[in-house]
Amino acid sequence: MKKSMLVPGALLILGAFMFTSCGSSINLTSWTNPKEKEKIGNVVIWAMFDKLEYQKPVEQYATAYFNNKGFKAMESLKFLTPGKKYQLNDLEKKFDSLGVDGILVITYKSTDKSESYVPQTTMVYPDYYYNYYNYYNWGYPMYGYGANVVTSGGYWSTTSTVNLHANLYANSNNDLIWTAEISITDPEYIDEVTTRVAAEMLADWQKNNLLKVPLK
Repeated sequence: MKKSMLVPGALLILGAFMFTSCGSSINLTSWTNPKEKEKIGNVVIWAMFDKLEYQKPVEQYATAYFNNKGFKAMESLKFLTPGKKYQLNDLEKKFDSLGVDGILVITYKSTDKSESYVPQTTMVYPDYYYNYYNYYNWGYPMYGYGANVVTSGGYWSTTSTVNLHANLYANSNNDLIWTAEISITDPEYIDEVTTRVAAEMLADWQKNNLLKVPLK
């Protein structure tokens, strides 16, 4: 008999999981359970979002990255019906039949938005600025006839940060092995962002000696 619940209550996305901007950066802060000694060689990736349009690609791209690195992974959507409520015993039977070591649960927390003002700047270049000898002969004043004026800035910039939470559970006893807070600033494409998040997680597992198998 397994001794603890896999998921404490309903963990559902709030419905604002968007990937629309550019120049994304990812920050992952993790904690590894020192009491849990289980190592993992394969996982089920379970993105607990209430929209299939987000759950499906996140599971697909994370699974693809893990498998490409020699770490076996599978999507929960391959054997769990979206929107169906499962009892713990049913989940345990499914995970046991798959022979997985761990269950990676990814949930959405929030999206933070912030605004900053980019001040206007003006630079003046002579026509022959890009030829050093002509620039040498140009002389002064630089602001005279033939100068090129380049203006930038003078606008408000909005930054969006998507916050996710990830938990890795041991299939042998359902205990928590590893947990992480993940922040994605200005995410662009869901495939690119998911692949990068998967890379961060797998690298962190390797660093914390949680893997049974070497990576490619």
